Formats: sequence, structure tokens, C-alpha cells
Amino acid sequence: MFRKDAVKLGIAPIGWTNDDLPDLGKENTFEQCISEMALAGFTGTEVGNKYPRDTKILKKALELRNMEIASAWFSAFLTTKPFEETEKAFIRHRDFLHEMGAKVIVVSEQGHSVQGQMDTPVFDAKPHFTDEEWKRLAEGLDKLGELAREKRMKVVYHHHMGTGVQTTAEIGKLMDMTDENLVFLLYDTGHLYLSGEDPVEILKRYLPRIKHVHLKDVRDHVAAKVKEEKMSFLNGVREGVFTVPGDGSIDFTGIFEILANSDYKGWLLVEAEQDPAKANPFEYALRARRYIREKAGI
Repeated sequence: MFRKDAVKLGIAPIGWTNDDLPDLGKENTFEQCISEMALAGFTGTEVGNKYPRDTKILKKALELRNMEIASAWFSAFLTTKPFEETEKAFIRHRDFLHEMGAKVIVVSEQGHSVQGQMDTPVFDAKPHFTDEEWKRLAEGLDKLGELAREKRMKVVYHHHMGTGVQTTAEIGKLMDMTDENLVFLLYDTGHLYLSGEDPVEILKRYLPRIKHVHLKDVRDHVAAKVKEEKMSFLNGVREGVFTVPGDGSIDFTGIFEILANSDYKGWLLVEAEQDPAKANPFEYALRARRYIREKAGI
């Protein structure tokens, strides 16, 4: 289905050890994480909190397993803090990823975000930006895009539950307000579906600007519980709202077809934050790899 060498397959470490909930997977080491990724048939990963920041050590560990770094999350605070604070942190992050060979930088605006608040309902308390905050966000992202371009890299914006850029309308506004040559989109199936958006519609509409893909599934019965019980994003994760492709409620067939028949080149990265005590990360990595092989032919 996919053209040879058009895409690479990776998986995020968040199924092994959770950055936002450090007690989830605290027993799992960095070496176990990347070894099981490679054993499951993946060749790339994003950066987790247990990954060494010394690039020589990290490169050696990955090369031993024929793995590479696809990208890493960056928290921007363009709506709530002076641009210079985000700029300084972004340059450090950019240079680290550039040295590791990554081509894209995952950016998410965390000003007013409730995704990290344990007791705040992720649906009811979703933040909304003012006109001035939208302006600061768009202008700031364009500047970050210019900084990324200095290293021949791209900023890919991560729409995310519990933030000011989550819905179809908000994604559209961000795309309209930013430079199409500087700011690109990270397409995350799980966040779109959980928010109530149409993942296929978003994919078709913004395909030329999509430069990074997160494949994440959602368990409908848990999502309903998150809404009904007014749970936070983090407690939803604990309950198991997310899972790997093929284990939840999203039909990925059309998504794979659209991507395969497009000019998309880059990473397809499985990302499913779960409690590893409930969902063995190696088992679920194997399950995801098998599903992608069956449905996407890769």
C-alpha cells in the first residue's frame, strides 16, 4: 500500500514509562524500552524522560538496536510568557534533536493547558484563547518555525486534549493564522477522536501540512466514563482511554489508504500512553506492529 521508503515506523516510550505520571512504568529502564521496541519491529522512537541527554551515549544505545530518534515533545508557553523564554528553551531542544538526526520538532502550546492537572476535568475545563493570545501563539510559532528552518528542520504542531488547540475549528484557525512554509501539523488520531473530531476529515483537509503522524487508538467505553465522571486527562490515561492501533474503536483502514496514496513522507509513530502494569508494553507493541502490517502492508 505505502510506497517503498516513504514512511518509517516508530513507537513512543510513553507506553513503557510515562513522563506525566512517573509512577507508571517507573520500574522500566531506558534499555528495556528501546530493546523491546526494536524486538517488536520498530526502527524509531521519540524521546522519553529516561533517555540519556548525552547524544553520544544515546546514539550508541540506539545504533546497537538499529533505532533512531524521530522527534521529541516541546512545551511552548507563547500565550502566557515572554517569547524569549520559549525561544531559549526551543533552541536547546532543536539543537539536541538536530544532533540526533531528527527532521521534525513536536511543539504544543501549554499556556492555560489542563492536560497535566490531576483533578481538572479535561472536557469541561478545556481552555480557550483570547484574540490576543491567538495572535501571540501564531506569531510565536512562525518564529519557532524560522528557528527550525535554520537547521533544515520543521515545527510540527501537536493539537492536544486539554489545550487551546484541540478541536477542528481551533486546528483550522491555527493553520490559517500561521505561515504554511514555517508551521506544519502533527496528526494525532487519538486526540482527534477523543475530542469528538473526525480524523479522516482533518487528514484530508490538512494533508499537505501534515509532516508527522501519531497513531493512537481510543477505547470508547473508557472515553464515555471520562466524560460522565468529569475525569482529568491524566486520570483518563490511568483508566486506559488510549491504546495501540487495532485495540480500540478507531477504524484505521481509511487513514492508512489516504496516507499511502498521498505524498506523505516521514514517521508513522505508535503512541499509546497506558499503565504498563495493565497493558504490557512489549505485548502491545507487538500487537500494534502486527496490526499495521496487516492493515497498511508495512
